[in-house]
Amino acid sequence: MGADDPVSRCAIALGSNLGDSLHTLEAAVAILARSPAIHLEARSHWYQTKAVGPPQPDYLNGCIIVQTTLPPHMLLETLLAVEKQFGRVRRERWGPRTLDLDMLLFDDLILNTPTLQIPHPRMADRAFVLVPLAEIAPDWVEPTSRKAIAQLLQAVDCSEVQQVSHT
Repeated sequence: MGADDPVSRCAIALGSNLGDSLHTLEAAVAILARSPAIHLEARSHWYQTKAVGPPQPDYLNGCIIVQTTLPPHMLLETLLAVEKQFGRVRRERWGPRTLDLDMLLFDDLILNTPTLQIPHPRMADRAFVLVPLAEIAPDWVEPTSRKAIAQLLQAVDCSEVQQVSHT
């Protein structure tokens, strides 16, 4: 990242429930951290969670905070390219996947396009997103609700989100 490039702060959720999920998630974080336009600021523990959608294995989920010089749509392209490296195929909504990378927050931006919604439209309802995000960014204010992540976390059931590894 160049000294004159504008830098944005972004929260990204990671998930996997096919293959060696822990290895996949760790490798995805490493790939993103090596990108010249991305600096890894913080990462959560990994959490085991029940899958949403059709019957499938439990997920491993976590979150990272990055600083990036990429605009939102270019960062999305980067995330989709990393998913593809790990064999991600989009077959069915909420189906099992080798890797899922979701942009949750991008500074305090509110964006609604056909290909990208920021903040992520369902993040406030998902304990598997809010638990790891609150671990590393409890005071980040979600711009549509104007509530801090820690406040959003208090409104969801976290009973099926279990920490599985230390970072």
